[in-house]
Amino acid sequence: MSTHTVAIRMAVAGLLILFVPLLQAQNYPNRPITIVIPLAASDAGDIAGRAIGEALSKILKTAIIVINRPGAGGVIATDSVVKAPRDGYTLLFAQNPALTYRPVMEAQTVPYDAIKDLTPLGITSRSPLVLAVRGDASHRSFKELVDLAKTKRGQLRLGTPGVASAADFAIHLINGLTGAEFTSVPFNGATPAVTALRGEHIDGVVSTLGSMSAHFKNGTLRALMISDKFPDLPTVPTLQELGYPQSMFGVWFAFLGPADMPAEVVRILVPAIEAAARSPELADRLSPLGIVQAYASPERLTATIREEYRDVKVLAAKAGLIK
Repeated sequence: MSTHTVAIRMAVAGLLILFVPLLQAQNYPNRPITIVIPLAASDAGDIAGRAIGEALSKILKTAIIVINRPGAGGVIATDSVVKAPRDGYTLLFAQNPALTYRPVMEAQTVPYDAIKDLTPLGITSRSPLVLAVRGDASHRSFKELVDLAKTKRGQLRLGTPGVASAADFAIHLINGLTGAEFTSVPFNGATPAVTALRGEHIDGVVSTLGSMSAHFKNGTLRALMISDKFPDLPTVPTLQELGYPQSMFGVWFAFLGPADMPAEVVRILVPAIEAAARSPELADRLSPLGIVQAYASPERLTATIREEYRDVKVLAAKAGLIK
């Protein structure tokens, strides 16, 4: 084979490398899309992700496959998507802790950069964090709980879904704002934390509303404070309503893909995700989970990651949680 022939073949191969992704993008999607959810099956966020995935499947006219990859505060799932093929067939249904809290609080455990290594596709929904106690607890308000914590410094234990979660950070924030010394107790998810509270092994829980809403309705738990107002709990105050300068951060859910996805794929996915997230029937499915529709564009998602990371880092430094 002549040198000239080899050169031609190498040139053709190079062109194929360039054009095959483009041709695939033009036919996108032509096979099932996988959505990776960093939560256990049947978690409120998992149910929400599956519901949005069903709407997305109808819009894109393709099958959606859901894979649950819980663990490490969402880092395992997020890293798997960062390393996935960049063709738009593997997407992440993320929660903010893996993108903004964990990189601050547990930076050594996070092998990715949420801005550089992921393609933002849009925020879909939000859920408030709630501080709850048992329904039969003697302290009937957030103030009474704080006053008790000040008399029993370090003795009152508040459970969370995990280390470096939004709830874990919220407890440190509450300590800094109130002067109390609650002890944060991480569990492997919200359900074990709620179970421990009901069993009187801990004194309270900070978690997303969806993990406790059924217990509020039957009276086994009582909400004392919430990060954002929610229609079903209109009388539960935020920290700012109680006179503090800062409220807890809530939890938001968003779609992202690996970095450098084909532009044509992104142009197809973004409006499809927006349509799915805004679908009227979705609201009825999310509300019982303590989740509300709250679509925001990819640009707004990027800005939110940057802003929340900055705010968490500043507050964590003030609280002495990081150097």
